[in-house]
Amino acid sequence: MALNFIWIAFFLIAFVVGLVKLIFFQDYEVFPEIINATFDMSKTGFELSIYLTGVMALWLGIMKIGEEGGIIHYFSKIIAPFFSRLFPEIPREHPATGSIIMNFSANFLGLDNAATPLGLKAMKEMQDLNLDKDTASNAQIMFLVLNTSGLTIIPLTILIDRSVVGAANPTDVFIPIMLATFFSTLAGLIAVAIYQKINLLDKVVLAYLGGITIFMIGIIIYFSIIPQEQIATISNVASTLIIFTVIIGFILLAMVKRVNIYEAFIDGAKDGFTIAVKIIPYLIAILVAIGVFRAAGALDFIVGAVEKFVSIFGVNTEFVEALPTAFMKPLSGSAARGMNLEIMKLHGPDSFVGRLSSVFRGATETTFYILAVYFGSVNIKKTRYAVTAGLIADGAGIIAGIFIGYLFFH
Repeated sequence: MALNFIWIAFFLIAFVVGLVKLIFFQDYEVFPEIINATFDMSKTGFELSIYLTGVMALWLGIMKIGEEGGIIHYFSKIIAPFFSRLFPEIPREHPATGSIIMNFSANFLGLDNAATPLGLKAMKEMQDLNLDKDTASNAQIMFLVLNTSGLTIIPLTILIDRSVVGAANPTDVFIPIMLATFFSTLAGLIAVAIYQKINLLDKVVLAYLGGITIFMIGIIIYFSIIPQEQIATISNVASTLIIFTVIIGFILLAMVKRVNIYEAFIDGAKDGFTIAVKIIPYLIAILVAIGVFRAAGALDFIVGAVEKFVSIFGVNTEFVEALPTAFMKPLSGSAARGMNLEIMKLHGPDSFVGRLSSVFRGATETTFYILAVYFGSVNIKKTRYAVTAGLIADGAGIIAGIFIGYLFFH
């Protein structure tokens, strides 16, 4: 229902804004641009689905090797006390637990290509436990919201883009992004916990969250004391080494258990094509809606309104110029990237606005894209409060990003 409302709203708002621009501003190009956006985004949605086919086949095959080698059993034992409280609907040692853990691990390392197929696998396995097949379960909502909060320690793509546009110190946004995304994740977790009446004051939950917090602080301290020019290199080497070590670990465990590794990989990879085809209509639907919304100029009206509203309170409005990235990120990762690059080229990558735009881009995730793809892959139509909780996480990341941006860069 929520995605249905949003999809309709994007089209209606785009139509109204287009009429206003045509009638009052004689903008005769607005509707041709809107129509062109529908074709462009349809093509983009299909191309993304085709690209995902190979990646999903690879990672679903790797996960099948891990499953048959027993890696899920070991991971489940380590994380089970914490997950049993956040995901009480999922039985211990169920395959969904391993997929969820691996998905979070890939997101944590900024490995989007690995995280998506693992997330789709987790959704499929949670759907097997879901009694109401067209309605999102509590476990699926918790999983989706934690995904949309965008928790990551290695925002490599952002660092690389800043380097490309000529930033003096491309990694100077690293720590602010870490802090902003942590607040986003925490807000999303609390929001879902309130909806689902999960006790976050439980000793086990506090112990795990405390451990994660200490780990995050340790990472931040480490990267704050090494030379900035080494951060991107170390992050890149560490993330790729860790993920390849995981693959080798899966293979070695499977060898110990005398699993036919090649056949296990093929069995898992076969699902990649099927899932990719399922995604196409859902992906095109949401991307086309985003495309017409942007092409009509509705985003420009929103930014202008926010600037006027903020100025009423006498607050510094410099951050408003960076907001288009914040608004686009929950809708589309590629659109947010394009917006971020555009802002850095216009204002300079080392300007306050350029840096804050990068922080916004890293502070949240592509909420509507994730909802459309993940729920679409298992034919979920009733998303319940998933969109609300996801947007709470996004809002917390954006607000935290503003304060952190002023603290670090202003």
